Amino acid sequence: MKIRDATETDLPAIIEIYNASIPSRQATADLEPIAVESRKRWFEEHSPNNRPIWVMEVEQTIAGWLSFQSFYGRPAYHKTAELSIYVSPIYHRQGIGEQLLQQAIARSPHLGLNTLLGFIFAHNQPSLQLFAKYQFQQWGYLPKIAELDEIERDLIILGRRNS
Repeated sequence: MKIRDATETDLPAIIEIYNASIPSRQATADLEPIAVESRKRWFEEHSPNNRPIWVMEVEQTIAGWLSFQSFYGRPAYHKTAELSIYVSPIYHRQGIGEQLLQQAIARSPHLGLNTLLGFIFAHNQPSLQLFAKYQFQQWGYLPKIAELDEIERDLIILGRRNS
């Protein structure tokens, strides 16, 4: 297993993993698959030295990915980033998300970050447990903010400061 910076040639695999998460209604508020073309600008807004996207390779196959996203788009929040982690269904429960999160925590000071956030649906217990394992605490609760298949869902904001 190897974590590395994503390249543009990885974008189709990144989108395939993301789209695979949509039907479960646990990890994203998107309701329909997205196209690679629609995410090119998003990809270009990331930089290995600032807001990276990392992929985890297992035997030369992308098994999962993590991205850092600037929080709220205002300059005063430049030391805060939201993390997104997605793992291919065939690699669930193999420690891919955990390894990506560990690296994000370890490398965040080198990226100039002192605060990491996760926005996780309240019914996504595996992700909530993963983040809690690494000392993320609940900093916010947004009740019934999303509607997924006619079911209103709550969103939990988790945060962690570098020590």
